[in-house]
Amino acid sequence: MLELSSISDLRSWTRAEHAAGRRIGLVPTMGFLHDGHLALVDEARRRADSVVLSIFVNPLQFGPAEDLTRYPRDLPRDRALASSRGVDLIFVPETSAMYPPGSEVRVIPGSIAARWEGAARPGHFSGVLTVVAKLFHLVEPDVACFGQKDIQQLTLIKRMVHDLDWPLEIVMVKTVRENDGLALSSRNAYLDPVDRQRAVVLSRALQAAHDAWRAGATRPPDLEARMRQELQREPAVAAEYIAMVDPERLAPVETVDALTIIAVAARVGGTRLIDNIALGEGIG
Repeated sequence: MLELSSISDLRSWTRAEHAAGRRIGLVPTMGFLHDGHLALVDEARRRADSVVLSIFVNPLQFGPAEDLTRYPRDLPRDRALASSRGVDLIFVPETSAMYPPGSEVRVIPGSIAARWEGAARPGHFSGVLTVVAKLFHLVEPDVACFGQKDIQQLTLIKRMVHDLDWPLEIVMVKTVRENDGLALSSRNAYLDPVDRQRAVVLSRALQAAHDAWRAGATRPPDLEARMRQELQREPAVAAEYIAMVDPERLAPVETVDALTIIAVAARVGGTRLIDNIALGEGIG
């Protein structure tokens, strides 16, 4: 496995791969890899000849009061996991390479970013789309893989690719979960043992909505009430929002169906977690 930090070296490598007729798959990450990231690598490997995994804790997507400085990092472990999964190249740039002095142009999302995570974290999605756009420009991938857990991010990236006519395929990979249902996230590392057990209530609440829908409920208020009933079993878990939205633009729906996305964000102790399901699939 090759490791590069230079943009010029990355471009030389990717252009040589394309010149040799190889398809390139990209997996953008902020590191501290877990099985969810590795599932993205596996999917990229199935769809491409060469896999690039980027590791960059992107400062643009963190707000002033968020966890940039304490975001978990373990590059030696990440190297070992990426290599063991067959990654061909990891790209680990410095912040000064991605955002040189004087850098000021940013990607500004539209209405899809106005709700849910966008409302809770102003400026977050501009930071996400800017760094992803840069990575697409630098790597020129044929396919890029993203996780379902960050469904609003994924939806916005799909919109950006469509609106800016990028010639690449965006692939969603289903959320990977612990045996008890907790969605894998690098931020799970912040949870102490007690909060780790409490956090499972998010997936239980989503499953409760799925079960209510299977039993015939189709009104969002009814499903939300069932979710809140489940969440109240853990009083220390504070829900920020429950969203029931269409899968294309994540706009609120009046009646749910199998394609409806149900998303939840909550604070578990000092840690903010998100999760979602496609209603017809449940937790899976």
